[in-house]
Amino acid sequence: MVNNFTEIIVDKIDVKNPIIFTSFPGIGLVGTIASAHFIMELDLEQVGVIESEGLPPIASLIDGIVQPPIRIYQSKDLGFILVHSDVPINPYATYEISKKIVNWAIKIDARRIYSLAGVATFEDKKRVFGAATTKELLDELKNYVEIFKSGTISGIAGSILNECVARKFPGLALLGETLGFNPDPRAAAEVINVLNRMFNWDINVEKLIKEAEIIEAQKAEYDIPLMRKGLIVFGITLLLFFFLFFK
Repeated sequence: MVNNFTEIIVDKIDVKNPIIFTSFPGIGLVGTIASAHFIMELDLEQVGVIESEGLPPIASLIDGIVQPPIRIYQSKDLGFILVHSDVPINPYATYEISKKIVNWAIKIDARRIYSLAGVATFEDKKRVFGAATTKELLDELKNYVEIFKSGTISGIAGSILNECVARKFPGLALLGETLGFNPDPRAAAEVINVLNRMFNWDINVEKLIKEAEIIEAQKAEYDIPLMRKGLIVFGITLLLFFFLFFK
C-alpha cells in the first residue's frame, strides 16, 4: 500500500460557516476555468495550500511568483472558500486528498461542498447538470439545473462526493456540459451563471464568453480545411465506387 502524505496548510479563515467550492482539471477544464475566473474577477485572497506526495513535481507561476499547484482562497464578502488546482490528480492520490478536504470542511464547520466540473455529452447544449449526496440537497438543485440521473462522476470530483457520503457531510456537484475536446469557457460561464442564480450573486462572465468566441472561431477556421479534405476524400471514394460497380 502506498503511503501518500497530504497536508492542508492554512494561514487564516475569516469566513464563518463557509461554503466550499472545489475545482480540479478535468473534462473541458470546466471547473478549473470557472474557479480561475472567480480568483481573477473577485480578486480572491489566498489563505492556504494543499501539499501532497501524490502531486506531480510542478510549481505554478503567477506573475512570476512561484506557487504550489493546489491553493485555497476565500471570499469574505460572498462567504465561500475555493480549493483550486492547476494540475490533475493522480488516481492513487485522490482518496487521501479527498479525505483531507472533507475532514477539513467538517473541522472549520463548513456548510457544504460543491464540486465544480464538466460532463461530456454529444449534444453540447451548454446545460448544467447537478448531483448531490442526499435527496434533500437534490431537491434544492432542481430549480437551477438538470438532474444528472445516471452515469458516473470521474476523478477527484467524484471521490470528494464519495467521501461526503461516507462522512454524512453535504456534498453537491455542478457539471457543465461540454464536448470535452477543448477548454470550454462557455460551459464554465454557464456554471457561474447557475451559482449567480442560486446565491443571488452578480459575477460577470463576459470575459469567459469572449474567450469562448475566440476558441470557437479558431476551431471553425481549423475545421473548414478538415471538412474540405473530408469532402474531397468522400468524392474520390464515390467516384471509385461508381467506376468499379457501374463500368
